[in-house]
Amino acid sequence: MKTVSVIAFLFFTFFASVQTGQAQKIDILLKGGHVIDPKNKIDSNMDVAITDGKILKVAPNISANNAKKVMDATGFFVTPGLIDLHTHVFVGSNSGFADGFSCVSPDDITLKAGITTVVDAGTSGWRNFPVFKKQVIDRSKTRVLSFLSIAGSGMTGFPSEEDVNDMDSRMTALVIEQFPHIIVGVKIGHYRGSEWTPFDRAVEAARIANVPLFVECHLPLLPLEGILDRLRSGDIYTHSFCTASDRMCLLDEQGKIRPYVLEAQKKGVRFDVGHGGGMFHFAIAVPAMEQGLLPDSFGSDLDRFSMNSGMKNMLDIMSKYLNMGMSIEDVVFRATWNSATSVKREDLGHLSEGAVADIAVLSVRKGSFGFIDAGGNRMAGDRKLEAELTIREGDVVWDQNGMAAKEWEKKQVAKF
Repeated sequence: MKTVSVIAFLFFTFFASVQTGQAQKIDILLKGGHVIDPKNKIDSNMDVAITDGKILKVAPNISANNAKKVMDATGFFVTPGLIDLHTHVFVGSNSGFADGFSCVSPDDITLKAGITTVVDAGTSGWRNFPVFKKQVIDRSKTRVLSFLSIAGSGMTGFPSEEDVNDMDSRMTALVIEQFPHIIVGVKIGHYRGSEWTPFDRAVEAARIANVPLFVECHLPLLPLEGILDRLRSGDIYTHSFCTASDRMCLLDEQGKIRPYVLEAQKKGVRFDVGHGGGMFHFAIAVPAMEQGLLPDSFGSDLDRFSMNSGMKNMLDIMSKYLNMGMSIEDVVFRATWNSATSVKREDLGHLSEGAVADIAVLSVRKGSFGFIDAGGNRMAGDRKLEAELTIREGDVVWDQNGMAAKEWEKKQVAKF
């Protein structure tokens, strides 16, 4: 009998110590923010507790007694870290994009915009992906994922980028299978020929590796209907809401969505913004939205040039859609959970208990603002999203107004 009592006492003591340890392990506690977590259908004022780089709990009125750092998020939206599905970040010393000066180091722009994950849009191919990984992916605080170009060396420009002999479906799939947590799809684009061989090889590589195909267009001699017909459910079409000389617009001459575009949408093809410096026009985006063709993701097409154009960053694109009539909840859904599912990374884009603590704390500024499309056209708006705080794997990596900082106290001036 005594043995049973001792065992019960030891079990109770151990259980209580575990519970106490858990209660003491809150590293960061965000209090009072309006949490929008589309995956978990949360859209209300909640507290968010973080420990060891993971989400510990999302609930009302979490006790701050055992939190190492408490931050007041009252008046702000607390969301999963944002995901930019279309970037070019294989920065290097070469001219152009692949390992080049035209790309942007992701940490220079992403974290200050609440973006914790970017996907590089095929700037590298199967030949030079290891360089990209070592040079950028492994050294960035931002999580960098990648679409792998069907062109062996990625975006090296013409004519090498158009070398069909270097478009190897099996080698592309093999490299994807070597890095399954980083490479999330195959990219096709920047091809001026009329034959379908490059496109078909990209489709084949995506099929072998069981990943989506990301179509960056710039395929001037391939008809839009044929492109969309070849895409499968889950494949992604970017630069969706623009007029350009090297692609057919998704809208016809009367401003109506083409029937085969609607068929592709019904089939499950996903449409990304891909704003960039020249690939987004209000004259296409607004009527498309009014007719039910909304973006599935807000890819920015980030590079050294687009970031200083009407695009600016992904938050600016989200603000455009907010002012075009999309709700804040829908904007966050498409920038987080929907983008995560587009690249089959369901571990991202949400605030579930145990998930990585990638968080954006956003403000919606109210005032008089102007938003610019790729044609230099201005749209007036009264709301603008800004990142107040960004947390990446439990670390504060951007703090606009010192939410996480200690209050400064003026010291008494020493007398001499």
